[in-house]
Amino acid sequence: MERLVAKEEVRRRIEAIGIIPAVRLSSSEDAVFAAEAVSSGGIPIVEVTMTVPGAVEVVYRLTRSHPEIIVGAGTLVDVKTAKQCLDAGAAFLTSPGLDLDISAFASGKDTVYFPGALTPSEIMAARKAGCDFVKVFPCSQVGGPSYIKTLRAPFPDVPLIASGGVTQQTAADFILAGASALGIGHDLIQPEAIHRRERAWIVELARRFVTMVNDARAQKGSRGGSI
Repeated sequence: MERLVAKEEVRRRIEAIGIIPAVRLSSSEDAVFAAEAVSSGGIPIVEVTMTVPGAVEVVYRLTRSHPEIIVGAGTLVDVKTAKQCLDAGAAFLTSPGLDLDISAFASGKDTVYFPGALTPSEIMAARKAGCDFVKVFPCSQVGGPSYIKTLRAPFPDVPLIASGGVTQQTAADFILAGASALGIGHDLIQPEAIHRRERAWIVELARRFVTMVNDARAQKGSRGGSI
């Protein structure tokens, strides 16, 4: 299908918004509801993980019914599924670890791709492969913000996305440590709120996270640091 949003614009909006909600729910209807709710709360971006039943169809539905939302495909493990997601309208691709085949495919399609990486060697490999961002995952389990800060020293020019265990208590610290963006799952998309269809709950959480990111960026800027 024709690209809905150009690669450079997708990359710019990911950096500007600074939050990538990861939708990992048990039904396609739950996933659509979650995406609509976080967008209403000021986060017009969503990563639909391939663990969602009918995930490719969810991507298709969202890209057509909500063109204002940057819809990406996550938890990708093979090129075949990545192609299906692009055909459905996905604006970016991401995977739990670095997959060079998916990286080459995304590059050939002029599409934003960011893999999961944890060690310096993995980050170097991702940078060499030309990935647009590197998702440090699972970040909280290996030191959280302090780990991001440590990685910024040898990789000052690699845009890092902190993912895995980001909470309201740590979101600002990750930004201050040097994360370009945050990947947030159940702490933003609360399963109970989804189950009870409490849209206002998700909207409020989204607004809180947006405020935390913006305030931390402003604080970082006032210190003379770069985002």
